[in-house]
Amino acid sequence: MRRHFLSLKDLTKSEIDFIIERALELKKLKTNGLRPNLFERKVLGMIFEKSSTRTRVSFESSMIEGGGGAIFLTNRDSQMGRGESIADTSRVISRMVDIVMIRTHSHETVETFSKYSDVPVINGLTKAFHPCQILADLVTYFEFKGSIENKKVTWIGDGNNMCNSYMEAAQIMDFQLDIACPKGFEPTAIDANNCKLAENPYDAVDGADLVVTDVWASMGDESEKMDREKAFIEFQVDQRLMDRAKPDALFMHCLPAYRGLEVSEEVLEGVNSVVWHEAENRLHCQKALIEFLLNSSKR
Repeated sequence: MRRHFLSLKDLTKSEIDFIIERALELKKLKTNGLRPNLFERKVLGMIFEKSSTRTRVSFESSMIEGGGGAIFLTNRDSQMGRGESIADTSRVISRMVDIVMIRTHSHETVETFSKYSDVPVINGLTKAFHPCQILADLVTYFEFKGSIENKKVTWIGDGNNMCNSYMEAAQIMDFQLDIACPKGFEPTAIDANNCKLAENPYDAVDGADLVVTDVWASMGDESEKMDREKAFIEFQVDQRLMDRAKPDALFMHCLPAYRGLEVSEEVLEGVNSVVWHEAENRLHCQKALIEFLLNSSKR
């Protein structure tokens, strides 16, 4: 059966646990100079309608290190940019590659592409969700602290795609998620008992095991940058805020980070920050995810 990864809900808790363990196993192997030939003669098609650093490098490096290859396409490099339908593009590309990753604006794009695809499709980011990043965050938390079950996670900032994926993760992995967003920037829906909105960031972060934030203006929101900076000014993760979390709480940020806006320099470079490990773990997590999907979708 063909498996896709469009949101975290496409995986069960046991499958996420398996990917976490496999990612850390692959990380350990690489640290010891070993790069298993996971993807010999396999090809990943990468479609980018939104720019990227970590997503492109982690996916492309995953395939190269695993003995396969990756093809990078933007709207300028494919007929999608000239009006070919998503369905037709999917029918063609999926007959030529073994797996596809799409980073795009509308979540409907990845849903349509996966509907007509003969191979697994991975959501590399949409306006609605960013599941690959959350997988890497879960890997990082497990690496440093063990199971995230029954822990408290605090999301500070915009109720964006990262926030949406964290809400899915809270439901699946059974942790408490407290969310602090400026008025008017809350996530569209909170439908889980273990996810709640806090009145201010200090209440949200109180006793947290993990504190997470993101840029105040995501790609596509640049025209709102100045207005957002005014609205979010009280939602910077600085040391005063981190001091309300547990002393050994981790700090994460999916990057790029803007020091002095959503996070202070002191926190980003501080002892609680694991952002560079988090970024590196995109690579190991991507390998584990691709391997899982290919093995689960053998034709």
